[in-house]
Amino acid sequence: MTSRLAPAPRLFVVSILLGVMAAVPSAIELAAAREPPDGASAPRSSPEEMSGDQLFSELLEHNHSREERLLRYAVVRTYMVKSDKDTVYATTVVRMQYQAPGAKQFATVSEEGSGVIRSVVFRRLMESEVEAAKGRGHRDSSISPDNYTFRSLGEEDGGGRHYFVVKAVPKRKDKFLFEGKVWIDAQDFAVAKIVGRPAKNPSFWIKQVDFVRQYQKIGEFWLPLQDESVSDVRIFGKRVLTIDHRSYVVNGATP
Repeated sequence: MTSRLAPAPRLFVVSILLGVMAAVPSAIELAAAREPPDGASAPRSSPEEMSGDQLFSELLEHNHSREERLLRYAVVRTYMVKSDKDTVYATTVVRMQYQAPGAKQFATVSEEGSGVIRSVVFRRLMESEVEAAKGRGHRDSSISPDNYTFRSLGEEDGGGRHYFVVKAVPKRKDKFLFEGKVWIDAQDFAVAKIVGRPAKNPSFWIKQVDFVRQYQKIGEFWLPLQDESVSDVRIFGKRVLTIDHRSYVVNGATP
């Protein structure tokens, strides 16, 4: 059942949700970190012996190689804001098309629920992504050595794949950066999952924010599967923002 936020707090709550999502690294921000740092082409250790810095170098080098081959893709996305009790406030379904090196277009398929959330949160998220793809972002929140260091936490298996797990440590307290854990696929050196929270609390009114971003392998590429951020807002309780990604068509082919 679709519900609506009360008129007084709704602008406040949705503006907080928008700020929280700014800390979640997007696919384009991962691509923006494509230049490997100095030493990335140096002789490599075996995977089991790699330090956090070496894993970082491998990740950036492989991201760069994959991005050069990613010419275009299309995806259907579903944006949703709901309560922690699963009361849905707004939903928008769009089709997004990407064309290398930096063009994105969004076309609305359907929408329902709060018009404020759809315009203030969903539409602004899409607009900021279009600007970032063109290199016009007003901040640098990419996963790059300028913003983070990696500390190795070990290795894990899951879903038939092997992962390196690292701690992402932001180099400054910035609400557009995050702190948390990153799972790196051991075979492809690609980000498979990120779990974290903003490096700086985006607002006094937020008691806690947690997000999870999951990626999926489609052909040779790793692209977003789902984003979820949970904000515990003083007085108003928890609000959940999700973005689901499905029905990819990559380089003109349906996986």
